[in-house]
Amino acid sequence: MKGMTILLGEWNGAEAAALLRDGRLEDLVIDTDAPRPGTIYRAKADRPVKGQGGMFLSTPDGSAFLRQVKGLSPGEPILVQVTGHAEPGKAIPVTSRILFKSRHAIVTPGAPGLNVSRAIRDEARRDDLLALANEVLAGHPVLALDPPAGLILRSAAEAAEDHDIATDIAAMADLCAAVLGDLAGQPEKLVEGDGPHDFAWRDWPDAPVDDSATAFADHDVATLIEALHRPEVRLSGGASMWIEPTRAMVAVDVNTGGDTSPAAGLKANLAAARDLPRQLRLRGLGGQIVIDPAPMPKKDRKSFEGALRAALKGEQFETVLAGWTQMGLYELQRQRARAPLPPLTDGPA
Repeated sequence: MKGMTILLGEWNGAEAAALLRDGRLEDLVIDTDAPRPGTIYRAKADRPVKGQGGMFLSTPDGSAFLRQVKGLSPGEPILVQVTGHAEPGKAIPVTSRILFKSRHAIVTPGAPGLNVSRAIRDEARRDDLLALANEVLAGHPVLALDPPAGLILRSAAEAAEDHDIATDIAAMADLCAAVLGDLAGQPEKLVEGDGPHDFAWRDWPDAPVDDSATAFADHDVATLIEALHRPEVRLSGGASMWIEPTRAMVAVDVNTGGDTSPAAGLKANLAAARDLPRQLRLRGLGGQIVIDPAPMPKKDRKSFEGALRAALKGEQFETVLAGWTQMGLYELQRQRARAPLPPLTDGPA
């Protein structure tokens, strides 16, 4: 099937959403029992971690870890939001910089100002959106906070109906005011993070939606997910890369295959760089990523880095390109925003 398609269904009894482009899997979200990213807790400061500038917190779902803590004492309540998935046996990663995010609007407590996505370049539409935001928020309690909450109008607002945008702004502002006014009390989950279906509506582009009971089966998603459980990824020109997670890191090995031409290494490495962010996203892999590229001259390293940066440009997940090691490996650090791919069983429910 040509074009983009959003599939909403279940995988092995868990809510799931898949995004296809021309039949290729572009994104995949499968629900887990772990706290969802975006979940907001009223937590309690437990104990600081000396030397790391962090604090362990108590939440209803277990221990959480907050980095860069200043002025927080054990026993104090604090509002935090889940930023990603924890490794087995580790605390839930959270932040005190909370966002209230919907498809068209993001309310930003502690970061005042009304802003429009840079992707919206039509000046008239930008002005209309700002006027709409000012109208909806006029006199709202979030503007009376100290400092006032801010608002970001997302790129999806450009083509949306004003009524839908206004509804989103009001809903996120109301939720922000309610949560920020609920600091007192014992640790409690105040807001549940979005499940896969709501996430797809919120963050994926406009595309036809198939939410029928047989959506995953009709598009053979089982075969696409099975491929993600294999370490080998076939690339253009007969090249391949192997993606193998370990407890310490994710190892990526790039191979030229049967191509013995002088440019074989560069071609394989460029193909790997273009597809690696998608593969990491689909497989739910993050943390330290170490790439062992195919042999190529040092002068070609900038081309490899450029291809990798371009592939990461549209990613939502924070990725730090650490650079080359003395052994000729390339390292990057990636946010653990997705849960690892669940084991295969019998396919979709």
